[in-house]
Amino acid sequence: MPVHTSRRPPSQEPVGAVARVPSAIPSQPRSGGRPPADVPTRKRKKKRRKDPLWARLTVVFGAILMMSSGIAIVGSKAFINQATGNIAQRNLLGDAGKSDAEGGASLDGPIDMLLLGVDARERWAADDVRADTIIVLHIPASHDQAYLISIPRDTEAQIPAFKKSGYGGGTDKINAAFQAGARNGGGWEGGAQLMAQTIKRMTGISFDGAAIINFGGFKGVIDALGTVRICVSHEVKSHHMSYVDGKPMWNADAKKTGKPMTPVVHKKGCRDMKGWAALDYARQRYGLPNSDYDRQQNQQQLIKAMAKKATENGTLTNPVKLNGLIKAAGKAFVLDTGGVPIIDFIYTMRGVTGNDLTTLRTNGGTFHANASGTKESLSPQTMEMFQAIKNDKLAEFVYSNPNVLSTRK
Repeated sequence: MPVHTSRRPPSQEPVGAVARVPSAIPSQPRSGGRPPADVPTRKRKKKRRKDPLWARLTVVFGAILMMSSGIAIVGSKAFINQATGNIAQRNLLGDAGKSDAEGGASLDGPIDMLLLGVDARERWAADDVRADTIIVLHIPASHDQAYLISIPRDTEAQIPAFKKSGYGGGTDKINAAFQAGARNGGGWEGGAQLMAQTIKRMTGISFDGAAIINFGGFKGVIDALGTVRICVSHEVKSHHMSYVDGKPMWNADAKKTGKPMTPVVHKKGCRDMKGWAALDYARQRYGLPNSDYDRQQNQQQLIKAMAKKATENGTLTNPVKLNGLIKAAGKAFVLDTGGVPIIDFIYTMRGVTGNDLTTLRTNGGTFHANASGTKESLSPQTMEMFQAIKNDKLAEFVYSNPNVLSTRK
């Protein structure tokens, strides 16, 4: 059997001369990079070209989160270029990118992206962060539907050795893969690469692209949208925030005021939430019937709510709203499109809208123990679901297994 190498370059520099890593994203050491012009490179199936920065925005909110790239964007490229200069692109997949045998740089077939959510705070070291939100975005070859599938953060995984951070490999919770790859200078780029390799080893899925979402910066994206419509399924008391004099604050900051603290409680029912409230609700797992599994569904619900809001209120066709959205994105995302020109992503997925986004549950939405009964693992049905993703048969699988559908509206 022939061995097929990955199509990915050693490292991918930010697009554009003015691109930079935003302050909200810890900087990472760079290696490799593009060779000088006089050094020949290996032949690729598609010639790589510099993608316009306005197109990169559409991928962020169209292909990755908002599934709304079918809506026309107004405003000049220079206008968008100025606003998008701080959205970073990096090599987040390493050897977990799709090989030429799996489609390579072609978007004619199914598209799989890895979305990682980190809840980084300023006081935390860049190499001491775990990815507590792990989502696979699958778009079938028909390009008329999109699926979000969360991987439980406590799933037992075989994490491979990773030379960049000096990690020797081992068995741990899957969210530890990000931390192991980020250590010793690996940075968030290394963390994402090791996470992608771990998931590929576990499920067999290779990826077309990836994104790291900093949930601290995510608040600004929601604020730029105004509010999002969230339906709370189970009343839950916030484990992270309280009111002081009617103002929501992190508990650590609220305690410093010495004033009375009133817990933030997310009551059952549907309502429009501001950024801080929507994110706080999506962070909760303590006090919910199925803990992290309920949180997974709530996070998927938030992404879908953002998608619908962006397509319904004209944000992507209003230059002023779009400008605010772009600036907020620069503080919230690091992207990797696998070397494919981003504009190709836009036109490939322009027919997918927020209403075409289907959210799915792993392990039937509740804890699934391994053979010894002591640790969490993926159920046989969930492994079949990932195999269906790999074979681009997910629609048929969902039809035959309707219990994998999320219970959130």
